[in-house]
Amino acid sequence: MVYDSAATRARLIEAAYGEFVAHGLAGARVDRIAKAAPANKQAIYAYFGSKDELFDAVLEARLRVLADVVPFTPDDLAGYAGALFDAFTDDPDLIRLTQWKALERPEASAAERDNHLAKAQAVADARGAELEAGMDALMIALSAAQSWLFTPHGIRNPGGDDEAARRDRHRAAVVAAVAAMTDQLLPPSG
Repeated sequence: MVYDSAATRARLIEAAYGEFVAHGLAGARVDRIAKAAPANKQAIYAYFGSKDELFDAVLEARLRVLADVVPFTPDDLAGYAGALFDAFTDDPDLIRLTQWKALERPEASAAERDNHLAKAQAVADARGAELEAGMDALMIALSAAQSWLFTPHGIRNPGGDDEAARRDRHRAAVVAAVAAMTDQLLPPSG
């Protein structure tokens, strides 16, 4: 039998994604992850060290996929928010995973902080603005992109319209709102 450590690691990350989405970090169980993988429970500790480190690896892997799917466009924050909206509504589990992280480990890691600061600076630089204005614009754009999933189903479609049509109208509203907000907080330079 040939042992493929990369395949085992990938199966563990995929199984852990489902477990962490469903149960969060505190509620997730390594025995369920190992069974779903399928892999030896000890492989989790061998590859990742701990359940916490496995959670970090899962979150990092999913955010890396998101970054590949939705390239950051600091000069088009509204377009970025629209693309994020699409990605989040296509994979709502990613939002759930990040919410578990925010609830159970609200402190930002150095990598998270550096990533957001770099993005905020790029937004500010694209408009010749200060970092703080870039951070405000980025935070609002990120929140707007998640708004559909943060609103309960029965509230986000009050007229009972076709769900896809209502989603498309909300997406258009997100893009328009982020564009207007960007122009308000970061007036175009020149």
